Amino acid sequence: MPVLAYGSNVCPSKITWLRETLGLSGPVISARAECRDLAAVWAAALRPRDDQRPATLASAPGVTEWHAVWFATPGQVEALDVCEARGKAYDLARLHSGHIRLEDGSTLDEVYAYVGIEGGNMPLLVDGAPVRTAELVQYGAARLTGEAAGTHGLDVTVVPEGTPVSR
Repeated sequence: MPVLAYGSNVCPSKITWLRETLGLSGPVISARAECRDLAAVWAAALRPRDDQRPATLASAPGVTEWHAVWFATPGQVEALDVCEARGKAYDLARLHSGHIRLEDGSTLDEVYAYVGIEGGNMPLLVDGAPVRTAELVQYGAARLTGEAAGTHGLDVTVVPEGTPVSR
């Protein structure tokens, strides 16, 4: 199942942490992906355990960023669900917004992503606009002040919790 990986989910040490802490198993197969009209932005909420600001996904017309697509097994999605606090901070959703093209030029028509939910990890608005992770590192992001956006602006279909996720 292709899952857009952005923020810490593209960090090799995060994969090690997922293996050691949440029992992630099997090889992690991923590919670099050009993402148009989407952006990784800083979320409104800080993580309680370390006061760091997580990333979240938002609509960003005209923006192109490079992230990764993780071709996750159902068991790997289960580990990601726990890590991403599915249903509390993020929803797993099929993206209809944006355009995702792998580095080899192939286009993916069906990609999933963890997207912020109201009361969870919606984008942080500073002076009315989200702040892209590409524009500000974590040290500065943790110190931002603003308000939570009412929406991430993405066209998505949320995968209900408990629904098996296989292709």
